[in-house]
This record gives sequence, C-alpha cells and structure tokens, in this order.
Amino acid sequence: MIDYTLKNKVDATFKMMDDIYNSDPLLTQATGMTCREMLKYNLLQFVGFLFESDGTDGRLELDFIRDYLGTIMSIGQFLNFKYGKCMDNNFINTPPRVLLYTAKYDMSGGVKASTGRPISKEVVELFKDLGTAFIAINDETVTEVANLSNYGLMLDNFLKQYGLYFTDGISNKKNSKSKNYRKDTKSNTPNKAGVIKQNAAAEEDLELEPEETLEQLMEELNTLVGLKSVKQDLTNLINLVKIRKLREERGMKQPDITLHLVFSGNPGTGKTTVARLLAKIYKVLGVVSEGQLVEVDRSGLVAGYVGQTATQTAEVVESAIGGILFIDEAYTLIKSGDEKDFGQEAVDTLLKLMEDNRDDLIVIVAGYTDKMEEFVNSNPGLKSRFNKYIFFNDYSGSELTEIFNNMAKKQEYDTDKEAGEFVEDYLTKKATAHEENFANAREARNYLERCIERQATRIVEIENISDDDLRTLTLPDVSE
Repeated sequence: MIDYTLKNKVDATFKMMDDIYNSDPLLTQATGMTCREMLKYNLLQFVGFLFESDGTDGRLELDFIRDYLGTIMSIGQFLNFKYGKCMDNNFINTPPRVLLYTAKYDMSGGVKASTGRPISKEVVELFKDLGTAFIAINDETVTEVANLSNYGLMLDNFLKQYGLYFTDGISNKKNSKSKNYRKDTKSNTPNKAGVIKQNAAAEEDLELEPEETLEQLMEELNTLVGLKSVKQDLTNLINLVKIRKLREERGMKQPDITLHLVFSGNPGTGKTTVARLLAKIYKVLGVVSEGQLVEVDRSGLVAGYVGQTATQTAEVVESAIGGILFIDEAYTLIKSGDEKDFGQEAVDTLLKLMEDNRDDLIVIVAGYTDKMEEFVNSNPGLKSRFNKYIFFNDYSGSELTEIFNNMAKKQEYDTDKEAGEFVEDYLTKKATAHEENFANAREARNYLERCIERQATRIVEIENISDDDLRTLTLPDVSE
C-alpha cells in the first residue's frame, strides 16, 4: 500500500531537482546526469545498502522501488546492483553525490524549498523518511536500524559542517570566498564500464575545504595502525619524488624511475587506504594534476565480446588520468591457457595508455603476493613498468585490537575492562590462527558490527537506557 505522503515528498524533491537543473544546467554537466537522475540513482544505492535478506523473495522491496522511485527491477538486477554499487566499505561515511551538488547550489545562494529550508536539508529528510519506510516493509533487523541511523547521522553532520542544517539556512559559513570549489570537475557516477571514480577527498566535485598539506598527509599516513615497512617504503619513494622535482627545477637530469607500484599482501591489510592517501600526496607533490583514485577490478576492465574490452579499459583509464588507477586482484586479468579470455586485451590496452599518459597517470596493481609476482612476470611490458613492490604484512593481534578500538571510538562505543581484555584475546587468537578466510582489518570491523548487534539486543529491553548503556560494550556483547 502506497504512503501518499511519502510519495508526494519524493515527487516534490524530484521537482526541486528539476528546478535546480533548469536554473543551472552546468552544475552537473560533468557527470552526464541531470539532478533528478542523480537523486534517483543515489536513493537506489541507499535502499540497496539498507536491504537485508529476510528469507522472502524480495517482491515487496521491488514493489517499493517501483512505487516510489519509478524503477522496475528484477530481484537479480537489484542484488547485482546492491553488491556491485552499494557495498563499498566507506559507503556509510560518504555523502551521496546529489547532496554535494545541492549543497553547492544552496551555498551559492540558490532558491530555497517552499518550506524555507535549504534544498540540501529537504534531500536529507527524504533519505531518512524513505529509508525508514523501506526497512519497515518487513520486520526491520538490528543491522538495518543501525545502518539507517548511522547514515542519517552522517548526513546531518554534513549539513552542520557547512551551515545547512538549521531551518534558517546558511549560518556562519555563507562566505563562499573562503571555499575552494573545484573548477575542472570530474564524474563520480558509474561510467559504461561500471567503475565509480572517487575523488581523493571523499567523492568531491565540490571541494569545500582547503586541500591538506604534505605534512598533514604524511601525518595521516604515519598514524595508520601498523604498516611499518609500508610507511618506510613510501616515505623513501616520496623523498625521491621531492628530490626529482628539485633537480628538475634547477635544470638537472632526473633519475630514470617508474612510479607505478605493485601492492602485494592479503585482503584487509590497508592497500586501498594507502593508495587513496598516496593519490592525494602525489597531487600535492605535482606528480599528478587531480589526485583522484579510481578503483577497479577485472569486471570493470574486461567485457564479454570481441572489441569491447579495449573500449571499456580505455574509458576506465581516461577517468583516472590526473590521479591513480588502482587495479585490485590484477592477476585475474591473466588466465593462462584460455584463448577466449579478453584479459590480455585489457593488459595490452592498459600498457599503451600508460605510456601515452605517463606524465599524468599512476597505476597501482594489487593482490596476493605470489599471484602478483606471477602476473607481473607474465608480460615484459608489465615487468618493465612495475618494478617497485610494496608488501603489506598481516596485522598482529595487538594491531587488530587497536583497529577495533579506533573503529568503536569513531562510532561512540567503548569496551569495559573485562570486554576489552576479551577483545584483545579474541583478535590475537584470530591473527595467530590465520584461517583461510581471515580478513585482517575487515575481521576487526565485522567483529565490531556483531558486537554492536549483540549489545543492541541486550539493552533494548532496559526500561531507562542511559548514555553509558548505549555506549558501553560488555563481555556478553563481545563474546563469540
């Protein structure tokens, strides 16, 4: 049964998007989408992120998407969309693309909504209302409620940060001269290859804060948990880049080196996090012009038909020019003995485009250590371009504990003494056992999520829940 109050709110917000686009068609020109299309896409991502399988056939959820967003999908299409577009580890901490554009519109003095509030505020309220209705279709789970709450908190914090939270509009941050809006915008929406381009400063076409300095970025690198050898290797590389730049400025010959890298190690060891930081560092150093990170795997490069792979790979590389192209599980591009596989076509195209754009493109290939060595050695062109390896060790038990505690702190959780001791013992055993599916930092994150679910189940029946109850994880919560 359709809730027409919510339906009218959806339609009204889409109308606001049309009004924004009509008043400023250039606002989203770089993305190839209208404001309406962007809002619909971000809302689909959002409900995909919230969706938890409850054993039903998903028909009610598909009806909801059809009724409120006007999109008809099969359950297979919806699940492919969910796991392809909505499962990025940082999704819950990243403002939707449409909010960045509406914030830019509001802060430039655009027309407010009929309520008198900034349009960004209306967009945030729609996300919350639509999410609440979506998880209520079937009995909502603790995870769905927690994800909705945390995502809504992130949206509110975004509005507060830029003075758009309060109903009287822009407060003490309406001097746009103090903001740095990126002039040469790049798309962060999926291209034909299904790749999402991520700006190194959290998916920003709209860059609202001054860029970080090299000192700040190096401090951020050095405060990452563990990764001692990685930090040293990257510091050495960065120092070499600085000296090369100085020699260039003084008209001296530069050492002939390649800055393309191989990141080798097991899953969850921080390879993507470090790559994202390195993209920003390289921009500050002038190695690349934009500093974005484009993450892709085999599925984003290789197509299923003759002639399509080269085009698809070229589109991905084009989106990465000015920054870093990060190819995860790169070894899957080479399938020995399979003449029908188009992975080699992707490699050949990549090598040519790396050469054509060598002054403004860095490529990092990543994956398991032994498989990456096999991949690089499979082709002379790869071997000549990827001769610098950065090895990511597995985390120790104490490092996993620190990661767990840092994640908990960011979400305003803490362990009492007994629970803290259990967590350290548990994660140390996990690190020592190192089972086949051990996922390093992801292990700590997944463990924390299970702890939070158990805590919610434990305290939900308390009559008067205190702040300490909400914040503290006790032994029953952390026990596996």
